[in-house]
Amino acid sequence: MDLLNLSSTMLYTAFILYLVATLFFGATIRQDKSERRKKTKSGTIGITITIIGFIAQLIYLITRWIASGHAPVSNMFEFMTFLGMSMVLAFIILYFYYKLSFLGLFALPIAMIIIAYASMFPTEISPLVPSLQSHWLYIHVTTVALGQGILFISFAAGIMYLIRQIDQTSLNKGSVWLEIVMYVMILFIGFIVITTTFNIMDYHAEFEYSEGGTVITTDYHLPAIAGPHEGTLLTEGVMKPWFDTPTWMQGADAGRKFNTVIWSFITGTILYGLVRLIIRKRVGAKLQPLLKNVKPDLLDEIMYRSVAIGFPVFTLGGLIFAAIWAQIAWGRFWGWDPKEVWALVTWFFYAAFLHLRLSRGWHGEKSAWLAVGGFAIIMFNLIVVNLVLAGLHSYA
Repeated sequence: MDLLNLSSTMLYTAFILYLVATLFFGATIRQDKSERRKKTKSGTIGITITIIGFIAQLIYLITRWIASGHAPVSNMFEFMTFLGMSMVLAFIILYFYYKLSFLGLFALPIAMIIIAYASMFPTEISPLVPSLQSHWLYIHVTTVALGQGILFISFAAGIMYLIRQIDQTSLNKGSVWLEIVMYVMILFIGFIVITTTFNIMDYHAEFEYSEGGTVITTDYHLPAIAGPHEGTLLTEGVMKPWFDTPTWMQGADAGRKFNTVIWSFITGTILYGLVRLIIRKRVGAKLQPLLKNVKPDLLDEIMYRSVAIGFPVFTLGGLIFAAIWAQIAWGRFWGWDPKEVWALVTWFFYAAFLHLRLSRGWHGEKSAWLAVGGFAIIMFNLIVVNLVLAGLHSYA
Protein backbone atom coordinates (compact mmCIF):
# COMPACT_ATOMS: atom_id res chain seq x y z
CA MET A 1 0.00 0.00 0.00
CA ASP A 2 1.49 3.37 -1.02
CA LEU A 3 1.42 6.41 1.24
CA LEU A 4 -1.52 8.06 -0.53
CA ASN A 5 -3.72 4.96 -0.19
CA LEU A 6 -2.66 4.59 3.44
CA SER A 7 -3.56 8.23 4.01
CA SER A 8 -7.06 7.74 2.55
CA THR A 9 -7.57 4.54 4.56
CA MET A 10 -6.66 6.33 7.79
CA LEU A 11 -9.12 9.13 7.04
CA TYR A 12 -11.95 6.65 6.39
CA THR A 13 -10.98 4.77 9.56
CA ALA A 14 -11.13 7.97 11.59
CA PHE A 15 -14.57 8.77 10.19
CA ILE A 16 -15.92 5.33 11.13
CA LEU A 17 -14.40 5.53 14.62
CA TYR A 18 -16.00 8.94 15.17
CA LEU A 19 -19.33 7.41 14.17
CA VAL A 20 -18.91 4.53 16.64
CA ALA A 21 -17.85 6.96 19.38
CA THR A 22 -21.00 9.01 18.73
CA LEU A 23 -23.12 5.92 19.42
CA PHE A 24 -21.40 5.40 22.77
CA PHE A 25 -21.87 9.05 23.69
CA GLY A 26 -25.52 8.60 22.75
CA ALA A 27 -25.74 5.78 25.29
CA THR A 28 -25.11 8.37 28.02
CA ILE A 29 -28.62 9.74 27.38
CA ARG A 30 -30.11 7.36 29.95
CA GLN A 31 -31.99 9.37 32.53
CA ASP A 32 -32.12 6.75 35.31
CA LYS A 33 -29.67 7.71 38.06
CA SER A 34 -29.21 4.03 38.94
CA GLU A 35 -27.49 3.60 35.55
CA ARG A 36 -24.91 6.31 36.23
CA ARG A 37 -22.04 3.78 36.20
CA LYS A 38 -23.13 2.55 32.75
CA LYS A 39 -23.29 6.16 31.54
CA THR A 40 -19.77 6.81 32.82
CA LYS A 41 -18.50 3.63 31.18
CA SER A 42 -20.16 4.54 27.86
CA GLY A 43 -18.62 8.01 28.00
CA THR A 44 -15.17 6.55 28.73
CA ILE A 45 -15.44 4.13 25.82
CA GLY A 46 -16.69 6.95 23.59
CA ILE A 47 -13.78 9.30 24.35
CA THR A 48 -11.28 6.43 24.01
CA ILE A 49 -12.58 5.60 20.54
CA THR A 50 -12.58 9.31 19.68
CA ILE A 51 -8.88 9.57 20.63
CA ILE A 52 -8.07 6.47 18.53
CA GLY A 53 -9.94 8.09 15.62
CA PHE A 54 -8.00 11.31 16.13
CA ILE A 55 -4.72 9.35 16.04
CA ALA A 56 -5.86 7.69 12.79
CA GLN A 57 -6.57 11.13 11.31
CA LEU A 58 -3.18 12.32 12.55
CA ILE A 59 -1.60 9.42 10.64
CA TYR A 60 -3.60 10.54 7.58
CA LEU A 61 -2.13 14.03 7.98
CA ILE A 62 1.45 12.78 8.33
CA THR A 63 1.32 10.29 5.47
CA ARG A 64 -0.30 12.78 3.09
CA TRP A 65 2.32 15.35 4.11
CA ILE A 66 5.11 12.89 3.26
CA ALA A 67 3.43 11.88 -0.02
CA SER A 68 2.90 15.49 -1.16
CA GLY A 69 6.07 17.03 0.23
CA HIS A 70 4.13 19.88 1.87
CA ALA A 71 1.60 20.40 4.67
CA PRO A 72 -1.78 19.00 3.51
CA VAL A 73 -3.71 22.25 3.88
CA SER A 74 -3.26 23.67 0.37
CA ASN A 75 -6.71 22.98 -1.13
CA MET A 76 -10.29 22.70 0.08
CA PHE A 77 -10.22 18.93 0.58
CA GLU A 78 -7.15 19.15 2.77
CA PHE A 79 -8.31 22.24 4.64
CA MET A 80 -11.77 20.83 5.44
CA THR A 81 -10.33 17.55 6.71
CA PHE A 82 -7.87 19.49 8.87
CA LEU A 83 -10.72 21.67 10.14
CA GLY A 84 -12.67 18.54 11.11
CA MET A 85 -9.55 17.29 12.89
CA SER A 86 -9.26 20.61 14.75
CA MET A 87 -12.89 20.33 15.84
CA VAL A 88 -12.30 16.85 17.25
CA LEU A 89 -9.16 18.04 19.06
CA ALA A 90 -11.09 20.94 20.63
CA PHE A 91 -13.81 18.54 21.74
CA ILE A 92 -11.30 16.11 23.30
CA ILE A 93 -9.67 18.91 25.31
CA LEU A 94 -13.01 20.25 26.56
CA TYR A 95 -14.25 16.75 27.36
CA PHE A 96 -11.44 16.17 29.82
CA TYR A 97 -12.03 19.60 31.34
CA TYR A 98 -15.82 19.40 31.77
CA LYS A 99 -16.50 15.63 31.57
CA LEU A 100 -19.66 16.33 29.56
CA SER A 101 -20.13 13.15 27.53
CA PHE A 102 -23.31 14.28 25.83
CA LEU A 103 -21.40 17.10 24.10
CA GLY A 104 -19.87 14.36 21.93
CA LEU A 105 -23.29 13.41 20.57
CA PHE A 106 -23.49 16.87 18.99
CA ALA A 107 -19.83 17.77 18.38
CA LEU A 108 -18.65 14.59 16.64
CA PRO A 109 -21.47 14.36 14.05
CA ILE A 110 -20.83 17.98 13.02
CA ALA A 111 -17.10 17.27 12.70
CA MET A 112 -17.98 14.21 10.60
CA ILE A 113 -20.19 16.36 8.36
CA ILE A 114 -17.26 18.73 7.79
CA ILE A 115 -14.95 15.82 6.90
CA ALA A 116 -17.62 14.37 4.59
CA TYR A 117 -18.06 17.79 2.96
CA ALA A 118 -14.36 17.66 2.07
CA SER A 119 -15.09 14.77 -0.29
CA MET A 120 -16.95 17.24 -2.52
CA PHE A 121 -13.56 18.60 -3.59
CA PRO A 122 -10.81 16.91 -5.64
CA THR A 123 -8.62 14.68 -3.46
CA GLU A 124 -5.64 14.44 -5.81
CA ILE A 125 -2.27 15.83 -4.76
CA SER A 126 -1.10 18.58 -7.09
CA PRO A 127 1.97 20.86 -7.08
CA LEU A 128 1.68 24.06 -5.07
CA VAL A 129 1.00 27.24 -6.99
CA PRO A 130 3.81 29.81 -6.52
CA SER A 131 1.90 31.91 -3.97
CA LEU A 132 1.51 28.84 -1.71
CA GLN A 133 5.18 27.88 -1.76
CA SER A 134 5.88 29.48 1.60
CA HIS A 135 6.17 28.43 5.24
CA TRP A 136 3.31 30.88 5.86
CA LEU A 137 1.02 28.28 4.28
CA TYR A 138 1.46 26.09 7.36
CA ILE A 139 1.37 28.97 9.85
CA HIS A 140 -1.64 30.87 8.48
CA VAL A 141 -3.94 28.03 7.41
CA THR A 142 -3.38 25.72 10.40
CA THR A 143 -3.90 28.58 12.87
CA VAL A 144 -7.15 29.59 11.14
CA ALA A 145 -8.41 26.01 11.23
CA LEU A 146 -7.51 25.60 14.91
CA GLY A 147 -9.29 28.85 15.77
CA GLN A 148 -12.41 27.84 13.84
CA GLY A 149 -12.29 24.37 15.42
CA ILE A 150 -12.40 25.90 18.90
CA LEU A 151 -15.16 28.33 17.91
CA PHE A 152 -17.13 25.35 16.62
CA ILE A 153 -17.47 24.03 20.18
CA SER A 154 -19.39 27.19 21.09
CA PHE A 155 -21.82 26.30 18.30
CA ALA A 156 -22.28 22.73 19.58
CA ALA A 157 -22.86 24.00 23.14
CA GLY A 158 -25.15 26.73 21.81
CA ILE A 159 -27.33 24.25 19.93
CA MET A 160 -27.58 22.10 23.06
CA TYR A 161 -28.53 25.14 25.14
CA LEU A 162 -31.28 26.21 22.72
CA ILE A 163 -32.72 22.70 22.52
CA ARG A 164 -32.63 22.51 26.33
CA GLN A 165 -34.18 25.90 27.07
CA ILE A 166 -36.52 26.99 24.26
CA ASP A 167 -40.22 26.50 24.94
CA GLN A 168 -41.42 23.71 22.65
CA THR A 169 -44.98 23.57 23.95
CA SER A 170 -46.11 26.14 21.38
CA LEU A 171 -45.05 27.49 18.01
CA ASN A 172 -43.00 30.62 18.72
CA LYS A 173 -40.15 32.55 17.14
CA GLY A 174 -37.48 30.66 19.06
CA SER A 175 -38.80 27.20 18.24
CA VAL A 176 -39.23 28.12 14.55
CA TRP A 177 -35.66 29.40 14.19
CA LEU A 178 -34.30 26.39 16.08
CA GLU A 179 -36.18 24.09 13.72
CA ILE A 180 -34.65 25.93 10.75
CA VAL A 181 -31.20 25.23 12.21
CA MET A 182 -32.14 21.55 12.62
CA TYR A 183 -33.31 21.47 9.00
CA VAL A 184 -30.02 22.93 7.75
CA MET A 185 -28.06 20.33 9.74
CA ILE A 186 -30.16 17.57 8.18
CA LEU A 187 -29.35 19.04 4.74
CA PHE A 188 -25.70 18.29 5.46
CA ILE A 189 -26.66 14.74 6.43
CA GLY A 190 -28.49 14.55 3.11
CA PHE A 191 -25.23 15.52 1.42
CA ILE A 192 -23.43 12.62 3.12
CA VAL A 193 -26.18 10.15 2.22
CA ILE A 194 -26.42 11.09 -1.47
CA THR A 195 -22.67 11.35 -2.12
CA THR A 196 -21.96 8.08 -0.29
CA THR A 197 -24.74 6.29 -2.21
CA PHE A 198 -23.46 7.30 -5.65
CA ASN A 199 -19.82 6.71 -4.64
CA ILE A 200 -20.74 3.13 -3.77
CA MET A 201 -22.44 2.90 -7.17
CA ASP A 202 -19.24 4.30 -8.73
CA TYR A 203 -21.26 6.82 -10.73
CA HIS A 204 -19.36 8.95 -13.25
CA ALA A 205 -20.48 11.44 -15.88
CA GLU A 206 -17.79 13.29 -17.83
CA PHE A 207 -18.38 16.77 -19.22
CA GLU A 208 -16.31 19.04 -21.43
CA TYR A 209 -16.63 22.82 -21.30
CA SER A 210 -14.65 25.95 -22.11
CA GLU A 211 -13.41 28.43 -19.52
CA GLY A 212 -11.25 31.40 -20.44
CA GLY A 213 -10.50 29.90 -23.84
CA THR A 214 -9.29 26.63 -22.32
CA VAL A 215 -11.15 23.36 -22.83
CA ILE A 216 -11.68 21.64 -19.46
CA THR A 217 -12.94 18.16 -18.66
CA THR A 218 -14.76 17.53 -15.37
CA ASP A 219 -16.11 14.35 -13.82
CA TYR A 220 -19.50 14.40 -12.05
CA HIS A 221 -20.09 11.82 -9.31
CA LEU A 222 -23.80 12.62 -9.03
CA PRO A 223 -26.39 12.69 -11.86
CA ALA A 224 -26.21 16.12 -13.47
CA ILE A 225 -29.19 18.28 -12.59
CA ALA A 226 -27.02 21.34 -13.28
CA GLY A 227 -24.36 20.82 -15.94
CA PRO A 228 -21.35 23.03 -16.69
CA HIS A 229 -22.25 26.25 -18.50
CA GLU A 230 -22.43 25.42 -22.21
CA GLY A 231 -20.84 22.05 -21.46
CA THR A 232 -21.00 18.84 -23.49
CA LEU A 233 -21.86 15.50 -21.90
CA LEU A 234 -19.27 12.93 -23.02
CA THR A 235 -20.50 9.85 -21.10
CA GLU A 236 -23.26 7.78 -22.67
CA GLY A 237 -26.13 6.14 -20.81
CA VAL A 238 -26.30 8.68 -17.96
CA MET A 239 -28.83 11.36 -17.06
CA LYS A 240 -28.59 14.54 -19.12
CA PRO A 241 -28.47 17.86 -17.21
CA TRP A 242 -31.76 19.71 -16.74
CA PHE A 243 -30.11 23.13 -17.06
CA ASP A 244 -26.71 24.83 -17.17
CA THR A 245 -24.95 26.33 -14.18
CA PRO A 246 -25.44 30.14 -14.12
CA THR A 247 -22.54 32.13 -15.57
CA TRP A 248 -22.10 34.16 -12.35
CA MET A 249 -20.96 31.02 -10.54
CA GLN A 250 -17.24 31.06 -11.16
CA GLY A 251 -14.25 29.00 -10.14
CA ALA A 252 -12.99 25.53 -10.90
CA ASP A 253 -15.76 22.92 -11.20
CA ALA A 254 -18.48 25.42 -10.22
CA GLY A 255 -21.07 23.31 -12.06
CA ARG A 256 -20.15 20.12 -10.23
CA LYS A 257 -20.21 21.87 -6.86
CA PHE A 258 -23.54 23.56 -7.62
CA ASN A 259 -24.97 20.20 -8.69
CA THR A 260 -23.88 18.68 -5.38
CA VAL A 261 -25.58 21.49 -3.46
CA ILE A 262 -28.84 20.87 -5.36
CA TRP A 263 -28.74 17.15 -4.60
CA SER A 264 -27.98 17.88 -0.94
CA PHE A 265 -31.04 20.14 -0.70
CA ILE A 266 -33.27 17.53 -2.35
CA THR A 267 -32.01 14.61 -0.25
CA GLY A 268 -31.85 16.59 2.99
CA THR A 269 -35.41 17.90 2.53
CA ILE A 270 -36.69 14.37 1.92
CA LEU A 271 -34.83 13.14 5.03
CA TYR A 272 -36.24 15.99 7.12
CA GLY A 273 -39.74 15.19 5.90
CA LEU A 274 -39.30 11.50 6.80
CA VAL A 275 -37.97 12.39 10.25
CA ARG A 276 -40.92 14.70 10.92
CA LEU A 277 -43.30 12.02 9.65
CA ILE A 278 -41.80 9.44 12.03
CA ILE A 279 -41.46 11.56 15.18
CA ARG A 280 -44.65 13.59 14.51
CA LYS A 281 -43.21 16.69 16.18
CA ARG A 282 -40.47 19.25 15.67
CA VAL A 283 -36.94 17.84 15.82
CA GLY A 284 -36.02 20.25 18.61
CA ALA A 285 -39.05 19.16 20.64
CA LYS A 286 -38.06 15.51 20.23
CA LEU A 287 -34.49 16.15 21.41
CA GLN A 288 -35.40 18.40 24.34
CA PRO A 289 -36.23 15.64 26.88
CA LEU A 290 -32.83 14.07 26.26
CA LEU A 291 -31.10 17.17 27.61
CA LYS A 292 -33.18 17.76 30.73
CA ASN A 293 -30.33 16.62 33.03
CA VAL A 294 -27.73 18.85 31.34
CA LYS A 295 -27.07 22.05 33.30
CA PRO A 296 -27.74 25.10 31.10
CA ASP A 297 -25.25 27.21 33.08
CA LEU A 298 -22.52 24.71 32.18
CA LEU A 299 -23.41 24.91 28.49
CA ASP A 300 -23.36 28.70 28.73
CA GLU A 301 -19.88 28.58 30.28
CA ILE A 302 -18.61 26.27 27.52
CA MET A 303 -19.96 28.67 24.89
CA TYR A 304 -18.14 31.61 26.43
CA ARG A 305 -14.84 29.83 27.07
CA SER A 306 -14.76 28.42 23.53
CA VAL A 307 -15.14 31.89 22.03
CA ALA A 308 -12.72 33.44 24.56
CA ILE A 309 -10.03 30.94 23.46
CA GLY A 310 -10.93 30.53 19.79
CA PHE A 311 -11.28 34.25 19.03
CA PRO A 312 -7.62 35.25 19.69
CA VAL A 313 -6.39 32.13 17.84
CA PHE A 314 -8.55 33.04 14.84
CA THR A 315 -7.37 36.66 15.07
CA LEU A 316 -3.76 35.51 14.96
CA GLY A 317 -4.24 33.18 11.97
CA GLY A 318 -7.09 34.79 10.04
CA LEU A 319 -5.99 38.43 10.24
CA ILE A 320 -2.42 38.92 11.48
CA PHE A 321 -0.66 35.98 9.81
CA ALA A 322 -2.90 36.38 6.75
CA ALA A 323 -1.90 40.04 6.36
CA ILE A 324 1.80 39.23 6.68
CA TRP A 325 1.56 36.49 4.05
CA ALA A 326 -0.53 38.72 1.74
CA GLN A 327 2.19 41.36 1.91
CA ILE A 328 4.85 38.77 1.02
CA ALA A 329 2.84 37.04 -1.75
CA TRP A 330 0.90 39.92 -3.32
CA GLY A 331 2.67 43.04 -2.13
CA ARG A 332 -0.21 44.36 0.01
CA PHE A 333 -1.64 43.62 3.44
CA TRP A 334 -5.28 44.02 2.37
CA GLY A 335 -7.05 43.89 -0.98
CA TRP A 336 -10.79 43.35 -0.33
CA ASP A 337 -10.64 39.79 -1.66
CA PRO A 338 -13.90 37.92 -0.75
CA LYS A 339 -12.05 35.62 1.65
CA GLU A 340 -10.41 38.58 3.35
CA VAL A 341 -13.71 40.42 3.67
CA TRP A 342 -15.51 37.47 5.22
CA ALA A 343 -12.62 36.74 7.57
CA LEU A 344 -13.03 40.32 8.78
CA VAL A 345 -16.82 39.90 9.09
CA THR A 346 -16.21 36.76 11.18
CA TRP A 347 -13.75 38.64 13.39
CA PHE A 348 -16.16 41.53 13.98
CA PHE A 349 -18.99 39.14 14.80
CA TYR A 350 -17.08 37.26 17.49
CA ALA A 351 -15.67 40.55 18.82
CA ALA A 352 -19.31 41.70 19.16
CA PHE A 353 -20.13 38.38 20.89
CA LEU A 354 -17.53 39.02 23.58
CA HIS A 355 -18.46 42.69 23.89
CA LEU A 356 -22.18 41.99 24.30
CA ARG A 357 -21.52 39.25 26.82
CA LEU A 358 -19.01 41.12 28.96
CA SER A 359 -20.43 44.65 28.71
CA ARG A 360 -24.15 44.11 28.06
CA GLY A 361 -24.71 40.90 30.00
CA TRP A 362 -25.83 38.81 27.04
CA HIS A 363 -25.81 35.38 28.64
CA GLY A 364 -27.89 32.28 28.09
CA GLU A 365 -30.19 32.19 25.09
CA LYS A 366 -28.84 35.39 23.53
CA SER A 367 -25.28 34.06 23.65
CA ALA A 368 -26.45 30.72 22.25
CA TRP A 369 -28.03 32.39 19.22
CA LEU A 370 -24.84 34.41 18.68
CA ALA A 371 -22.78 31.20 18.82
CA VAL A 372 -25.04 29.64 16.17
CA GLY A 373 -24.86 32.79 14.03
CA GLY A 374 -21.07 32.92 14.26
CA PHE A 375 -20.68 29.37 13.05
CA ALA A 376 -23.16 30.08 10.24
CA ILE A 377 -20.86 32.90 9.09
CA ILE A 378 -17.86 30.54 9.16
CA MET A 379 -19.74 27.97 7.09
CA PHE A 380 -20.91 30.67 4.67
CA ASN A 381 -17.26 31.60 4.18
CA LEU A 382 -16.25 27.98 3.62
CA ILE A 383 -19.13 27.02 1.32
CA VAL A 384 -20.72 30.00 -0.45
CA VAL A 385 -17.59 32.12 -0.82
CA ASN A 386 -15.66 29.15 -2.22
CA LEU A 387 -18.53 28.05 -4.47
CA VAL A 388 -19.82 31.34 -5.82
CA LEU A 389 -17.29 34.15 -5.42
CA ALA A 390 -14.07 34.17 -7.42
CA GLY A 391 -10.95 35.77 -5.93
CA LEU A 392 -7.28 35.35 -5.12
CA HIS A 393 -8.16 32.38 -2.88
CA SER A 394 -9.96 30.51 -5.68
CA TYR A 395 -7.11 27.99 -5.94
CA ALA A 396 -8.25 26.72 -2.54
